Amino acid sequence: MSKKEKASPASVRKLKELLHIRDNRFCADCGAPDPKWASANIGVFICLKCCAVHRSLGTHISKVLSVSLDEWTEDEIESMLEVGGNSYANAIYEAFLPQGYSKPNPDSSHEERAKFIRSKYELQEFLKPSLRIVSSNSSSSSFRSCNPGKDSESGFDLDLSQAGMVEFIGILKAKVIKGTNLAIRDMLSSDPYVVLTLGKQVAQTTIIKSNLNPVWNEELKLAVPKKYGPLKLHVFDHDMLSKDDLMGEAEVDLQPMITAAMAFGDPDLLADMQIGKWLQSNDNALTKDSTINIVDGKVKQEVSLKLQNVESGEIELELEWIPLSQ
Repeated sequence: MSKKEKASPASVRKLKELLHIRDNRFCADCGAPDPKWASANIGVFICLKCCAVHRSLGTHISKVLSVSLDEWTEDEIESMLEVGGNSYANAIYEAFLPQGYSKPNPDSSHEERAKFIRSKYELQEFLKPSLRIVSSNSSSSSFRSCNPGKDSESGFDLDLSQAGMVEFIGILKAKVIKGTNLAIRDMLSSDPYVVLTLGKQVAQTTIIKSNLNPVWNEELKLAVPKKYGPLKLHVFDHDMLSKDDLMGEAEVDLQPMITAAMAFGDPDLLADMQIGKWLQSNDNALTKDSTINIVDGKVKQEVSLKLQNVESGEIELELEWIPLSQ
C-alpha cells in the first residue's frame, strides 16, 4: 500500500490508542482536556480553539486533521506515531521556554493562543536560534535538522547551552516490556498501565485489560534535562467509574547510565561491551544488578524492578540513552 493512500483500520486504531495515552489527553498548547484534533506533521494533539490558530499558519507549518472525522493517510499516521505524542513534541518545541513564561490555558483568548502558537511553531522562538525544525510539505515527521553537523536521530544542535533557560542533554527511550505478578485491584484481576515521570514530563503506556502479567513492549520517550532526577514509575489499575488505583511504584537512577555513556564517548565507535552497572541494594527497587552495555552502537540498560508500597509485582524496562551531542 502506498503511504499516500487511505490509512488501514489497524493504523487508525493505533492513532486512537496514541490519543488515549495520558499526556495526549490534553491539548499540547493550552492544556484543554480531551483534544479531538491533531497536527499531522508536527505530531501533537490539540483542542478546537488551538486548532483554529494552527489552520491559520498554513499546511506548510501545521496540517490539521480531525482524529475521528477526517481521512488520514498511512504517511500521516506514521508521522504521528514516530513523534510519540505531546510530551515528546513539547520537549523539542518548548525546550528553551523562558523560566516563568506563562503558556495559554483553556480559557485564554484567541489573541493569547495565536501569539504563543505562532511563537512556538512558526517563529520557533523556544528553540535555540541555531536550531531549525523543518516542516515537510509531505507531512512527514517534523523533527529534522536543516543544518549539517547535528545528531541525526534527535535533530538537535551540538551545543544546547542557553542562559536562564532549561537545558536538555539527551533523550531517554524507555521501553516498558512487561509486568509480572501484579496486584489485584478489581474482583479477580486488574487493568494495568504504566506511567513514567521525569521532571514535569509524563508518558504512559496503553491499558491492558484483565491481566496480572501484561506484556506491553511499548517505547516511551522523554527529554532529559541537565539537572535531572530519577525516572519515576507508577503502575495503575484503570477504573471506568472511579479514580484509578495505584498498583505500585519504583524509581530508576539514571546517573549510572548517563555517567558511563559520557565517560566512554561516541557509542558508534565502540564494539559491543559492558560499560557500567547499577548495583542492586536495599536502597533501590532493583531485583538484580542492572548492567549498562553498548549494543550495536547504542547505550542500553535492562532494568528489572520490584514494585514498592504494594503486595506484589515486578516491571521490566529497557532503557536507551541518546545524547544531544557526542
